[in-house]
Amino acid sequence: MYIAIDTSTDIASLALVHDGGIVAELAWRCGQEHTVQLLPNLAHLLGQAKLVPQAAKGIIVAMGPGSYNGLRVGMSAAKGLAFSLAIPMVGVSTLEAEAYQHSGCGLPVCPVLNAARGEIATAMFQMTEGKWSQLVPEHITTVEALCAGIKDKTVFCGEFISAISDKLRDMLGEKAVLLSPAANWRRAGFLAELGIKRLESGDHDNPVTLQPLYLRSPAITQPKHR
Repeated sequence: MYIAIDTSTDIASLALVHDGGIVAELAWRCGQEHTVQLLPNLAHLLGQAKLVPQAAKGIIVAMGPGSYNGLRVGMSAAKGLAFSLAIPMVGVSTLEAEAYQHSGCGLPVCPVLNAARGEIATAMFQMTEGKWSQLVPEHITTVEALCAGIKDKTVFCGEFISAISDKLRDMLGEKAVLLSPAANWRRAGFLAELGIKRLESGDHDNPVTLQPLYLRSPAITQPKHR
């Protein structure tokens, strides 16, 4: 069994993969309650699938970008499981997992996450002749700068506010393929697929050194002087 954990944003997801297929999957809007909800939901999912943690042979975790608190919770839980069960783990880009859900569309896929301060986190991927490739690495930018680099019809997916959808539509016209809200929910089953490919090829990350992909440092509020 493999366990996939995604707590990158307000939408969290878990998946259990056993005997080559997903046996249980859960996605829910947790807000900022990652710490409180993650492990109880994992225990519930294991119970539903009639599996125990000791059956796991690998952990896959979404490593960001995303919220600082959410990423820390997921990474800590994944490392804890990997250490306690003495099994390998891999980190997978949250943006790649988001895009991989739409890998069969035949077009470039551009995942987008809100990054605050009027910016977005994004990347670009595409499946070509059965090969999944990253065209543009994860980075922080603006919608305007992103649109300036789009030359072909592109699928946009992810968690972003309606104002961003409106900008993409206005600036790109028919080159922007926007998905329904349901299609934009990240599912940990796709995260699992990406991670399992690495694990089964013998590739894994060092849990001691693996860190979340923040892309930039958190904003620090300075204390007020009295």
